[in-house]
Amino acid sequence: MLNKMKTLVAVAVLSGTVSANVQAATVTVKRGDTLWGLSRVHNSSVENIQKLNHLTTDLIHPGDVLTIAPEKHYTVVSGDNLWDIAKEHHVSVSQIKDWNNLISDLIHPGLNLVIFDGEDINSTENKVQPAEPVASVTSPAPAKTEAAPQPAVQDQPAQAQPAPPAAPTPAPSAPAAASESPKQITVKATAYTASCEGCSGVTATGINIKANPNEKVIAVDPSVIPLGSKVYVEGFGEATAADTGGAIKGNRIDVFIPSEQAAINFGVKQLKVTILN
Repeated sequence: MLNKMKTLVAVAVLSGTVSANVQAATVTVKRGDTLWGLSRVHNSSVENIQKLNHLTTDLIHPGDVLTIAPEKHYTVVSGDNLWDIAKEHHVSVSQIKDWNNLISDLIHPGLNLVIFDGEDINSTENKVQPAEPVASVTSPAPAKTEAAPQPAVQDQPAQAQPAPPAAPTPAPSAPAAASESPKQITVKATAYTASCEGCSGVTATGINIKANPNEKVIAVDPSVIPLGSKVYVEGFGEATAADTGGAIKGNRIDVFIPSEQAAINFGVKQLKVTILN
């Protein structure tokens, strides 16, 4: 159970500081690279790399050029507004709203804002776009229903010609039944490990993660993600909802990482989780 394990939060996230002299980096994707691997090497996150490069999936290709920048966490205090915060950090209001999924300029004290550092990302127009080829898809032209030809009508002043029978209209094909889409939610994610002194290493569903450190396991609130569910966690991969915890309530998860240092480095993230079954 999580209350017998160690939940870890990166110090950089708690302190809200990133060295100001660290600049954005431009990375050319090599064969075998993944967003998850690049995020680990550059102390970033998959979601942050996707935001900076306008990626909608985890898919990258050799030759893609990506911008990877360190992030700072700014906690809003009384009297703050987005304009002043943007000016202080040399970014735009629209960038802060985009990075933090804000739909208005209203902010409140205590709100934690992600701000990317580095002069190369000060303008969205200057972002390096990945060199992903886009296939051109031509939509088929809609089927045209032509009226049946009308027979010629001779002049008959005493008798009107009956209207010709209407051409039968083919019945529209029944739309294919839409497959039920998996449920996707956005969660706040942290990491935990079973390597601490006194930790049992056995999850709520009975998996011994000390004996099986390669198990992909997350801790969940069962009222949101049922225990035993197979899920896909953005940047982490497919896992089993096999554990719970006293602090894991609502849209919160803890991902199991065997290494204590790697769990510390994971920090706090906003991730998408797809419930597969």
